Amino acid sequence: MPLDAICLQAVVNELRPQLTGLRIDKVQQPARDQIILVLRGKRLLLNAGAGAPRIQFTEIPRDNPAEPPMFCMLLRKHLSGAKIADLTQPPLERLIRLELDASDELGRTGRRTLILEAMGRRSNLILLDSEGRVIDCLRRVDTDLSASRPVLPGLFYEPPAAAGRLPITAETEEGFYEKFSAAPVEHTLDRFLLDHYFGLSPLMARELAFLTAGDVDKRLFELNGPCLLWKTLEEFLGRIQESRFTPTCLLREGKPFEFACVPVKQYGTAAECVEFETFSGLMDFFYEARERQERTRQRGADLLRAASTARDRLRRKLSAQEKEYAETQNRDRLRICGDLITANLYRMERGAARLECENYYADNAPITIPLDPLLTPQQNAAKYYKRYTKAKTAEKYLRLQMEQAAQDLSYIESVLAEIAQAEMEQDFTDIRTELQESGFLRKQGKKKLQKRASNPWEYWTSGGFRVLVGRNNRQNDQLTTKSADRRDLWFHTQKIHGSHVILCTGGAVPPDQDLMEAAKLAAWYSQARESANVPVDYTEVRNVKKPSGARPGMVIYSTCRTLFVTPEKPSVS
Repeated sequence: MPLDAICLQAVVNELRPQLTGLRIDKVQQPARDQIILVLRGKRLLLNAGAGAPRIQFTEIPRDNPAEPPMFCMLLRKHLSGAKIADLTQPPLERLIRLELDASDELGRTGRRTLILEAMGRRSNLILLDSEGRVIDCLRRVDTDLSASRPVLPGLFYEPPAAAGRLPITAETEEGFYEKFSAAPVEHTLDRFLLDHYFGLSPLMARELAFLTAGDVDKRLFELNGPCLLWKTLEEFLGRIQESRFTPTCLLREGKPFEFACVPVKQYGTAAECVEFETFSGLMDFFYEARERQERTRQRGADLLRAASTARDRLRRKLSAQEKEYAETQNRDRLRICGDLITANLYRMERGAARLECENYYADNAPITIPLDPLLTPQQNAAKYYKRYTKAKTAEKYLRLQMEQAAQDLSYIESVLAEIAQAEMEQDFTDIRTELQESGFLRKQGKKKLQKRASNPWEYWTSGGFRVLVGRNNRQNDQLTTKSADRRDLWFHTQKIHGSHVILCTGGAVPPDQDLMEAAKLAAWYSQARESANVPVDYTEVRNVKKPSGARPGMVIYSTCRTLFVTPEKPSVS
């Protein structure tokens, strides 16, 4: 969890002078695990969610439910108008106490304490009275969940049990040397720190190992004694005691994945280190981006599940149709059986289960024809003729149905490729709309006004030509059939699902380098992204046609040329 005890101490140090003396104007609960205290226009967020427990000022607007939850109503009753007296944190504990001076219904002044336990999946938000009894909490913990520490209304509050390790800030040089000499020499530096001290996160333990030895995987026996590690640890402890903290966020490919209270150097050039003015601003940026990514992932998972289900259903349907179609190819045997029954009526008796006769269609070879004993010989012959006629008719319609099923299967596979490439919420909204309009997803609720569709990806080749890449099938159609100039060049992977790529030439002849760059984009935005030597067809837009009634993104083209390229992450600009 990014918000470790040391980082939490830095947050408390930042918030305490800003909070002390402020009155609570409003209490809101926009989500199950979130409480917002409105203080003179500022919004203090207390989050007790398992994945993101924290306390911070927030600028991100959050919608409140139409009816406030019971815990929110309870907090409004006890905390509305209360003044914040202090904000404290027990030494290196992931626990915050918000001390409040409040008044009851009769105007009597009393102390209330709001406790945030920021401990991962055991995070909680607890309201105490002046005697330290639990008034109520966000998550009630009975004896079935925790026999040693229940948290229920009316009970005295007991803080979480100590970790059994020494707080990192309480270590001395003598104690450190003693622990170092007794530790197994094959342990890594970060494991040694995490085994003997609490308050450190794995990220900070690795950072201390990196600052000591230049390698996060360095082992104790590889160090020339404990002096160097103690020196690094001593400098870090001095930074904590002097509150020299720097809100720092780590980005990988532009996306935040960690934050810390000091600059982090262990990732080198593999991550970007961005500093913020405040921890509240840092956490707004980090968690808003992460929540957006999670919403996008969930929407993508829902669409992926729906599209995968449709694909599997089409595969089963097509397999059954192919099997039935294969059976129709043997229909001449049914006609022959009817002819042989008719030719041998004089030999047959009612109630016979089979007819044994010569097959004059096969040099009078003996043949056994199954019969229905409940039917007359004439009725058995008519039954075989009827099955023959039915199979002959089925062949015609099955061929059409198989073609349609194959087209639908190809379309759904192209949608699955779109989902794999989608990056923004709007991309998933466009894909969902496309599936609804194509009939593969049921439209839910009343028809709402659609947001403006997302723009295609845009790049520039080294020769200065503009390249547009469709994000989804509807956008592919828009690019190819409406937006592109007839003289522009159209690129697409050969017989592989992918995006339509338009190289905007305006009639000019682009150099071979620009053609290769556009082809690499077409290969990258396709199902062949992980392959090599991918064939990419290209032709003028005038040669690309969309058949009447075809699914979105489906086109035909002629007079193309083919380039063989290895996909590369887009680098043209």
